[in-house]
Amino acid sequence: MSRKITLNIKGGNSKQYSTLVLELNIMAKSWSKFGVEINLPGQERTIAWGNRKHKNRDIPEERQN
Repeated sequence: MSRKITLNIKGGNSKQYSTLVLELNIMAKSWSKFGVEINLPGQERTIAWGNRKHKNRDIPEERQN
């Protein structure tokens, strides 16, 4: 059985929208363990950007590993 949910978001800024997409992606990954498949079409770039490893400039490079 397939179900579809449509979200209409008003009043949020782009950072809030990106955070929402990334949180939905985390939920989709955790639900996949139980056989639930959740797709977020059209959000591949946002998810790829949010899942990359960022260097923390406040920590000395030798401690980042």
